[in-house]
Amino acid sequence: MTASALTRPGERDRLSTKITELDWRLIGLLGVIACVGAAMLYSIAGGQWQPWAAKHLLRFGALLAALLVMAMIHPKWWFRAAYPLYGLLLVLVLMIEFTPLGYTAGGARNWLNLGFMRIQPAEFIKIGLVLALARWYHNHSAQDARWSWKLLIPAGMIGLPFLLVAKQPDLGSAMVIGLTGAAVMFVAGLSWRVIAAGAAAAVAVIPPFVMFGMHDYQRNRVLTFLSPESDPSGTGYNIIQSKIALGSGGFLGKGYGLGSQSQLEFLPERHTDFIFSTLAEEFGFVGSFTVLACYVAIILISLRIASLAHSHFGRIAAAGMTGFFALFVLINGAMVMGLAPVVGVPMPLLSYGGSSMMTVMIGFGLVLSTRVHRYAELPKGHGLF
Repeated sequence: MTASALTRPGERDRLSTKITELDWRLIGLLGVIACVGAAMLYSIAGGQWQPWAAKHLLRFGALLAALLVMAMIHPKWWFRAAYPLYGLLLVLVLMIEFTPLGYTAGGARNWLNLGFMRIQPAEFIKIGLVLALARWYHNHSAQDARWSWKLLIPAGMIGLPFLLVAKQPDLGSAMVIGLTGAAVMFVAGLSWRVIAAGAAAAVAVIPPFVMFGMHDYQRNRVLTFLSPESDPSGTGYNIIQSKIALGSGGFLGKGYGLGSQSQLEFLPERHTDFIFSTLAEEFGFVGSFTVLACYVAIILISLRIASLAHSHFGRIAAAGMTGFFALFVLINGAMVMGLAPVVGVPMPLLSYGGSSMMTVMIGFGLVLSTRVHRYAELPKGHGLF
């Protein structure tokens, strides 16, 4: 039994005790990846802090402070806020579609223009969804989680934001929302028969969905993924240039600031979607493997934190937050290597982008809250507030 387990409940609520309970390995790894991202953004800009690297570091610093504050908050407050937060974020997604505040960028109406700032609610709905699902499963039995008509409720909670975001159209965010929800249901104990049936249904639905349910540019992305060489100067350009950057880095890379694909601007979206390709070109296999190892370490540490939580809500919430982070890494990695269609999913903390970084840091704030308060018990049957 650890010393922290023997600490009296009142002592565990002290700020000094909570700070010692933080997992500083996890915080350090997040900082390492953010700093690598800033270094790559500095390189891409030709050795300049503007327009990306300085903002990237400032955002990370501010969000790191917010992460530490969130880690001190007792999970009971996240539990109580789960349903209201999910509802609020759904309203924001609906406002994009049905109010003049909706803003179109990159061919998708997925931003909310508040005048003083623009936000992308599809990023934050992932957090609201994980919390709402964690609360639902906390109040239901293992049998309900395994197989029951009641599973229609979490399925609807996943399906509603998925459909709304897919309609914007933002296929990448919709994919992450759907897969995150599926991951939470799996962690909660969903029957393997249901999982197999769902996988079979997805395989059967994909071809007609690609042909009849996608916009033309989305369909072209999928077809380009299957054969990028068929249109090397058009829809296949991004994937081809990314593969060239990945391959030209070799084992040790061309050197910092010496990547021709990024420095000569052959590589598109080199500061966001394809920043990992830039990293691979300049630092080769060794650099790429090191960064991926950091991502894997973050995921394993977070899953370990989830497994140690005493409350079912804490376990599900921490595992769900880890799940969407892992999906970001897997989808972006597959995308830049030509193993998946280009769907606009950033590499977390490495890519430039405020909404994405905020989502990730809020998620890990909740993971660390679970770590700090891992002995907390949450009773079932709480009301809405």
